[in-house]
Amino acid sequence: MAKIKYTKTELKQQRDSMRRFKRYLPTLQLKKQQLQMEVRQLEQEIEAKAKEEAKARMELSDWIKLFAEPIRFEDYLRITHVRRSYNNIAGVNIPVLEKVTFDRQIPDLFKTEPWLDDGLDMLEHLCRLRLERLIIEEQHRLLSIELRITTQRVNLFEKVKIPETRENIRVIRIFLGDQQTAEVARAKMAKDRALRAEAGR
Repeated sequence: MAKIKYTKTELKQQRDSMRRFKRYLPTLQLKKQQLQMEVRQLEQEIEAKAKEEAKARMELSDWIKLFAEPIRFEDYLRITHVRRSYNNIAGVNIPVLEKVTFDRQIPDLFKTEPWLDDGLDMLEHLCRLRLERLIIEEQHRLLSIELRITTQRVNLFEKVKIPETRENIRVIRIFLGDQQTAEVARAKMAKDRALRAEAGR
């Protein structure tokens, strides 16, 4: 607990601090709720993307089984550009996948299997899913960090700063009240002495 002065100025400062804390706390609580909702939603999206990716992998492995010899997919399909933008959620800049550009070589129809095109479509879909999931995981990571920080701040205000300031105000008011009572008592005693001294003349 910080050292406080037992003065009217300190009392005013403590009251001002209490007003600030009480004004700022609802904003923090609202931010915390928004972040919690976003994090939960992203967790569901990550799970959905993981399931979709697993399904696509299964379908791709079915295609691969059709090939008599291993295929070097990188000879036919490469990611050339991933464009991301940023979105602001509760004061946090999170990446958003805008577009994925692929360089796709047209296979020689006489030298490759007829289902290679479908296999490349599936691989392209799988790559896009993987990138989407990675971006969503990054969003989740960034928002989780902000949620942890915001939760700490809310707890600091609710459990430390506001009770501490309330107690400081109470203690200062008691001290100032006692001081005022003592001054009144001293004034009465001084007045009584002055009246007795006057009467003794």
